[in-house]
Amino acid sequence: MPEFATLALLHAVPTLCLVGLIWFVQLVHYPLYPAVGATAFVGYEREHCRRITPLVLPLMVAELAAAVLLVLAAPTQPTRTMAWLGALLLAVVWASTFLLQVPCHRRLEQHADGLAMRRLVRTNWLRTSAWTLRGALAVLLLRP
Repeated sequence: MPEFATLALLHAVPTLCLVGLIWFVQLVHYPLYPAVGATAFVGYEREHCRRITPLVLPLMVAELAAAVLLVLAAPTQPTRTMAWLGALLLAVVWASTFLLQVPCHRRLEQHADGLAMRRLVRTNWLRTSAWTLRGALAVLLLRP
């Protein structure tokens, strides 16, 4: 297994990429949904899902693998605590993604639903917050 500093870096890269991406989606992309218009919305949403999945999924899988390795390799109690906290936050991200956001996207792929759009933006704050905290932990874990 690589040394902890290498694992911390391999963990920080996908995590921080996802932090940046989630903030963009939360503050720019999702709030623009109503501007797309009902007629074009379903095609737009389907294209959004088609394009974002190959970008996000590999990063999420890499982040998950790195998070597991960090928990296993943490050399001290403080790093173990931070690694476990990060893993817990990652569980929140994954649960939120598949239990809250994915169902909203599936509904929006069928029709422009204002309620589903608002629910998506509102529930995505959970994921945005959890990833932001993970980003902070990832940076802390890079310290020598």
